[in-house]
Amino acid sequence: MLENPGAASARIYDYSLGGKDNYGPDRDAAMAALAMHRVARLLPRENRKFMRRAVRYLLDAGVRQFLDIGCGLPGKGNVHELAQRADPGARTVYVDNDPVAVVHYQALLHAVPTATAVHGDARRPADVLADPEVTALIDLDRPVGVLMIGMLDQITDADDPDGVVRTFRDAMAPGGHLVICDLASDRLTAADFAKHEKIVELLGFPVVFRPAARLAGFFDGLELVDPGLVPAPEWRPDRPYDPPSGWLMAGVGRKP
Repeated sequence: MLENPGAASARIYDYSLGGKDNYGPDRDAAMAALAMHRVARLLPRENRKFMRRAVRYLLDAGVRQFLDIGCGLPGKGNVHELAQRADPGARTVYVDNDPVAVVHYQALLHAVPTATAVHGDARRPADVLADPEVTALIDLDRPVGVLMIGMLDQITDADDPDGVVRTFRDAMAPGGHLVICDLASDRLTAADFAKHEKIVELLGFPVVFRPAARLAGFFDGLELVDPGLVPAPEWRPDRPYDPPSGWLMAGVGRKP
């Protein structure tokens, strides 16, 4: 593990959720983002709560395999834990390009034969799908839930996010589901974008906002589950919630 690592998205997210697996640069970056955008404090919890609701929905729909792309660090209510409460045989593979996140998940899962974590880059989706550890647990001939929660914003247009999503989408069998929650640009002002540029410079890695219409395009060929692509807290809420930040859009699509 690095002695003085730079800020990393997984660890910033961990800090924002009250976790302990982060370093000074991560905390500094998170606090700087919060100082510039007070709404930013809502995003990690909107993101995480949506993930849990979406996984429960997929379980109710009969999905028993989950591929969590860009999983980040473990937290409370991880995908495999939610899945195995519904079915002890449910299978989960976590994928991340941050080796620290993968090591943390591997330590958590050392005694869990139905779940694992692999080091992989979402920008090379064919490599992820062909990884021996992925194919050992995930049967792509059966429905799978592909989770892309807060990760497409780190794939720039130069790295072809549409192609990335399409590869995973095309690999799904009928009955599979694609779950996306990501940053939308529709409600950002010119001042917001100016602040965002400063934050990206501080972070040292891309954070891309896209119009909601562009995010909707990731679901091409799928049946959008009601209520469609909406602010994350408004997707099938199961309890009262604070007013949405409006920065995160979320949706689930089913392959017919």
